[in-house]
Amino acid sequence: MQPGREFRADLHAHTTLSDGSDSFLELMGKARVQGVTHLAVTNHDTTVGLDAIRQQAAEHGFSVVCGVEVSAWDSAAKRRVHLLGLGMPADAPAVRDLCSGTLERRTTNTAWQMRQLLDAGYDVDVDYAAQLAGQSTGFYKQHLMAALTDADFSSSEYQFLYKTLFKGGGIVQRDIEYVDMCDAVAAIAADGGLPVLAHPGQFDNYEALPALVDAGLVGIEKYHPDHDYRDTQMCEEFAARYSLFCTGGSDYHGRFGKVPYPGYRFIVDQAF
Repeated sequence: MQPGREFRADLHAHTTLSDGSDSFLELMGKARVQGVTHLAVTNHDTTVGLDAIRQQAAEHGFSVVCGVEVSAWDSAAKRRVHLLGLGMPADAPAVRDLCSGTLERRTTNTAWQMRQLLDAGYDVDVDYAAQLAGQSTGFYKQHLMAALTDADFSSSEYQFLYKTLFKGGGIVQRDIEYVDMCDAVAAIAADGGLPVLAHPGQFDNYEALPALVDAGLVGIEKYHPDHDYRDTQMCEEFAARYSLFCTGGSDYHGRFGKVPYPGYRFIVDQAF
């Protein structure tokens, strides 16, 4: 980094290769406008495209951190947990082998959800859904919602429709099986990445920390849009207790999420 240039790292963002609406070039452009100097691309359950992303970043003189976000499961607490892998190679065989089933199950489930909606008489733009899924490594409910409504993600119309259909006993409420959280940590480490607990306040994953640390966890996401002051303090306390480094990021998904821009949350500590 150039001397005197402010360090501002957003270490959690998504592109069209998972459930984001922006290509990497679009994401990078928006990040630069916000003063982001380092950006981690952490698509769900895949490192596909990281070679091209690294090349595009180099061509534009931008610092990118190649990553992944693994969707996992805490069997003891019976809740979801997400693990970031930072500094991942594009060829990550352990993560690929672990997560390939997740990608397949997600796509199959979303296709089932679309059929249910069509059978129930909902006006789904099937071609648009296929177009979005075709740009990605899977078919996500965000793609299905975009094919169902033009409403903004944060609007009451969008949120009401989503919660009616996908939550609270809605006609397409059905989840998939996720990989074990400790297996996720081990796979990230096996591929040379740094395993980080993502947004523990979102799923209340604090009790999972001892097991995750034993499995090889080295970091915790302190700054995140879903974290309040209590969460940031808890992350800081657990980081000190288990000798973890703290990260932060926007979890930006473009128009498929509530966060308005990359860099919405960031860290300024170059020693992360």
